Amino acid sequence: MITLGNLSPRKGSNKDRKRLGRGPGSGHGKTAGRGHKGAKSRSGYSAKPGFEGGQMPLQRRLPKRGFTNKFRKVFSIVSLSQLDSFDAGSEITVDSLVQAKMVKAGQGVKVLANGEISKSLTVKVDKVSAKAKELIEGAGGSVVTSEPVSE
Repeated sequence: MITLGNLSPRKGSNKDRKRLGRGPGSGHGKTAGRGHKGAKSRSGYSAKPGFEGGQMPLQRRLPKRGFTNKFRKVFSIVSLSQLDSFDAGSEITVDSLVQAKMVKAGQGVKVLANGEISKSLTVKVDKVSAKAKELIEGAGGSVVTSEPVSE
């Protein structure tokens, strides 16, 4: 009968650790697997991230291109056909779009005029394209944005 007192790992699953610098009989004596001389044989050696032994590192070989704007605002895109799935007369906010899993939380929302809208909705988001605003108001809805309507 197996009990906690006589449990043992399966044969071959556990491997003894490599005992370095314990004499010639161990197979890892004298230089302890570090070879002779050189930086890697010394104590305290650590290569810098990206160091390639003196060869020009990859991050310096590749050309730098373009510009990254760290102040860029990220907008999730919502189409009119997605908004059409809401009930008529409902108010659509960023929170309601997050709950409906159409956009991720923490990003701005922009509505684009992809598809058709047949219901009257109140849309309160960050941005709306001019065509989308025209179609929403044409269906009897209204648009409230935090930024001016883009052309």
